[in-house]
Amino acid sequence: MRGTKRPLGAVTSWVRRQPPKVKAFLAVVTGMAALVFIRFIVHDHDNLFVAAEAAHALGIGVLIYKLTKEKTCAGINALLYEESKSFKAFYFHLAGLSLKSQDLTALFLAVRLYCSFVMEYDIHTILDTATLIATLFVIYMIRFKLRSTYMVDKDNFALYYVVVPCAVLALLIHPSTSHNIVNRISWAFCVYLEAVSVLPQLRLMQNTKIVEPFTAHYVFALGVARFLSCAHWVLQVLDTRGRLLTALGYGLWPSMVLLSEIVQTFILADFCYYYVKSLVGGQLVLRLPSGVV
Repeated sequence: MRGTKRPLGAVTSWVRRQPPKVKAFLAVVTGMAALVFIRFIVHDHDNLFVAAEAAHALGIGVLIYKLTKEKTCAGINALLYEESKSFKAFYFHLAGLSLKSQDLTALFLAVRLYCSFVMEYDIHTILDTATLIATLFVIYMIRFKLRSTYMVDKDNFALYYVVVPCAVLALLIHPSTSHNIVNRISWAFCVYLEAVSVLPQLRLMQNTKIVEPFTAHYVFALGVARFLSCAHWVLQVLDTRGRLLTALGYGLWPSMVLLSEIVQTFILADFCYYYVKSLVGGQLVLRLPSGVV
């Protein structure tokens, strides 16, 4: 077992010592390698979008399990030990769930569901309906049943910082299809809002620096879902040799769709790196260094 950990530990230590530009380059190379790998093993790239929805649903399932089993939406008080010159014990409160992130998730899912009903009813409509119902249940549990355990002082991200810019951007840049203007603006709004809906959760974890397992599993599932969704769009563009972007309309909208997918993937990339590192190291809780997320 030690023989398998040493190479991984050496690689992790080497990556951690690199400057930010080198880390960014390695992340891009890793992402491109993953895209090439997926392109060859997944023949129908539409399945990637379904897989992304499934990963998101799995993450929410983890949240529901946590809320119903532990009866708390916050992390438990944990006793962690550190050894420097003397043996010391520290009590930490682990990061729990962000109600504001769940509110944003429910908002963009509701808008996307409306657009799906009036513009293109397909399997994604069914998946979004199930995900929205599960998200609303999580919100109900946090807001009413487990309100006393909600970390309101740590969940301090101002929602208007993301909702207002997304709304303004949707008014300015939206699809140029033949659909009703309200539907086109709504479609753009949910695309932009989805890209940044996880920011309150990341802010909460940044405030505590230590993340309990269930919350870490949920955010990692979101990271996987965002990557698969991004891979779906990128590979579709490559397969159609750019015709997909033309089908979405003209102007800046096609580029903004692709940019939104890339942005939401990179927002979670740093967290996913430390999650995998923590998992490989056998840690039960995830400790985030300063500057992460």
